[in-house]
Amino acid sequence: MTAAHAEPVRSEIVRRLLPERLATLGVFFANGLGIGAWAAAIPRLKAELSLGDGALSLVLLAFAAGAVTAMPLTGLLAARMSSGRATSAAGAAFVLSLALPALAPSLALLCASTFVVGAANGAMDVSMNAHASDLERRWGRPIMSSFHAAFSLGGAAGAVLGAQLAGISSTLGLWGPALTGLAVVGLAAKPLWGHGGGLRSTALALPGRSLAPLAALALLAMMTEGAVGDWSGTFLMQSGVAIGLVAAAYAAFSLCMIVGRILGDAIVAHAGPRATVAVGSVIAAAGLAIAVALPGLPAGVAGFALVGAGLSNVVPVIFSAAGRAGSTPAVGIASAATAGYAGLLLGPVVVGGLASAANLRTAIAMLAVVAIVAGALASSRAGGLRSPK
Repeated sequence: MTAAHAEPVRSEIVRRLLPERLATLGVFFANGLGIGAWAAAIPRLKAELSLGDGALSLVLLAFAAGAVTAMPLTGLLAARMSSGRATSAAGAAFVLSLALPALAPSLALLCASTFVVGAANGAMDVSMNAHASDLERRWGRPIMSSFHAAFSLGGAAGAVLGAQLAGISSTLGLWGPALTGLAVVGLAAKPLWGHGGGLRSTALALPGRSLAPLAALALLAMMTEGAVGDWSGTFLMQSGVAIGLVAAAYAAFSLCMIVGRILGDAIVAHAGPRATVAVGSVIAAAGLAIAVALPGLPAGVAGFALVGAGLSNVVPVIFSAAGRAGSTPAVGIASAATAGYAGLLLGPVVVGGLASAANLRTAIAMLAVVAIVAGALASSRAGGLRSPK
C-alpha cells in the first residue's frame, strides 16, 4: 500500500475506533479513581474503627483475596461476552461496591466489604486490560501506555477528591468517587458494548523457566507499588501529618507516575529497557529511604513522588520484554502479570505483617531493600531484559 493510500485508511481507523478508545480511557480513569479514593480512605477507616496495623493488614488481605479469587474466574464467567461488555459490567460493579466499606461498623464487616471491592476490582482489571489489548491490535499502533496513564491520573484524582470529600463526611470520601466513577463508566458503556474479543485468553498463567526472571522483576516492582498505594497515607499519619493531608503522598506518587509514563517511550528508546528498569528501581529505593529517614509531610511527599517516577516505566518495560520472550505475546505477558498481580495484592499485606511485628517505618525501609534487589536483578544478564530486535 502506498503512502497516499495508507493515510486515508489510517484516518478511517482512527475515526471508527476513537469513541471506543476514549471510552476505554474513561474506564481506566474510573478504576484509578476508585483505587485512589480507597487509598485515601484507609487511614480514616483505620482511625474510626481503632484498628491496629495487624487488623488493617487483615482488611488489605481481604481485598487481595477478593481480587485473586475473581481474576482467574473472570475469563470463565465472561467467556461468551465481548471484552467491552465485560468491562462495562465489571466497571459498574467495582464503582458501586466502592461505597460499601464506608458503611462497615466493625472489622469483620469491613473485611467482608473489602473482599467484595477487591473481587470487583479484579474482574475489572482483567476485562479492561483484555479490551485495551484487543483495541490496541485493531488500532494498529502501541497505545497501551495511554490507558495506564489514565489509570494513574484517576488514582491522583481519586486520592484528592476522596480526601476533600472525607473532610465533609467520611462516608462521602468513598461515595463521592463511587458516584463519579459510575457516571464515567455509564458514559463509556455504549461505545464499549459489543466490541472486543472474548476473555478466554486472559486467564493468568504460571511463568516458565525462560520467563521466571521477568516474573520475579514484576513481582518485586508491583509489590512496592501496591504497598505504597495502601500504606503511604498511614505512614504519613503515624509520622505526625494531619489526617486531611496524608493523601498528598499517594497523589504525588500517582502524578509522577503519570509524567513518567508520558515520557516513557523516549526514556526507553534512549536508555534501553535494562537501564530503565535498573535505574528506575534505584530511584524508587532512594525515595523510600528519604521518606523513612525524614518522617513528615515534605520528605514524605518528595520521597513517594520519587517512587512513582522510578516505578513508572518498570512494569511496562517488563511486560513488553515478557511479550517477546513468551511462546506468544499473550502467554508471556500473562505469565509476568500473574507474578506481578501477586506482588501488587500481597505487598500491602506483607507490609502490614512487618508493621505489626516491628513497626511501619521498618516495613517501609524493607521496601527500599526490595527495590534495590529488583534493580540488581534488572541490571544483570539474568534479568532477561533485552532491547527489541
